[in-house]
Amino acid sequence: MKHFCFVWVFAMLSFSCTQPKSEKSYFNTVTGSFPIDSMGLTLIHEHMLVDFIGADSVSLERWNRDSVVAKVLPYLLDVKQYGVKTIFDCTPSYLGKDPILLQELSETSGIRIVTNTGYYGAVGGKYLKEHAFSETAEQLADRWIDEFENGIEGTGIKPGFIKISVNEAATLREIDAKLVRAAGITHQKTGLRIASHTGTWATASQELAILQEMGIDPSAFVWVHAQAEAEFENYQKAAKMGVWISLDGIGWSVAEYVDRLVFAKEKDLVGQVLISHDAGWYDPAKVDGGDFVPFTNIFEKLIPVLKAKGFTDADFELLLVENPKGAFGLPTTLQGF
Repeated sequence: MKHFCFVWVFAMLSFSCTQPKSEKSYFNTVTGSFPIDSMGLTLIHEHMLVDFIGADSVSLERWNRDSVVAKVLPYLLDVKQYGVKTIFDCTPSYLGKDPILLQELSETSGIRIVTNTGYYGAVGGKYLKEHAFSETAEQLADRWIDEFENGIEGTGIKPGFIKISVNEAATLREIDAKLVRAAGITHQKTGLRIASHTGTWATASQELAILQEMGIDPSAFVWVHAQAEAEFENYQKAAKMGVWISLDGIGWSVAEYVDRLVFAKEKDLVGQVLISHDAGWYDPAKVDGGDFVPFTNIFEKLIPVLKAKGFTDADFELLLVENPKGAFGLPTTLQGF
């Protein structure tokens, strides 16, 4: 199976080289900024390390970077065999985000890794520091914009996207709405796209209403965990608006994603869909980091099933190469690419 998928990836990379270049843009990684056309085959939602202890207790002292690298590196090298060039690490602030660790993993594996700015509001605010509640949306945005301009926590490493999350609710809580507004302000100042751990369309549509009131185009919004939506027709609503529909969780199962992707193909929505595993990760609370879920289900399980249902190389090119570029590219006015 690995040989089959590797051949497919090689074909895809050859196909990409013959296509017209996209509009000039770039993306930030933990090892620097690069032209968007070099992003290549991309997984847009994975995790190297996650620490669930909570914002009041998390710290870099809870893990040894050498031990994490030793645990995670083989999984990166494994997925690299399928042609993966870029991975977005979606671990947010105060959940174990460690840009220096990601930099070491990137340099050792040869895979470009993208980290984020923003705050994670779900789970009742367990992963928010006190200032997230007391500061205004503008003050929070100033923190995130500073990370984009100067680097995260003195590392000089710049984020490539905004990662927030909100609690599922009939009406967004004040803190969740504030995080969305802060993300909107940050996007307006930096161009960074907003990836929001959400779930159902009922919640995502509330976030979009806030952003639209701010004059932000819905194409700046990535609807994370859209696989939680029961009504597939809402994918059509989102795609029509320009929202990026992110089906992430394929590392844990495949079957539930097949029908959603077949629906997307039948309704001509594939050009607005992103897929990834939401897999990994080293957990500092567990012996030797616990069990690690590989980043390979898309290549070993999902792609063969979808090919049997009529998916073409062009469809996979959209899902894994072109759509990530379209969703996360930044304008290159000052980068000189």
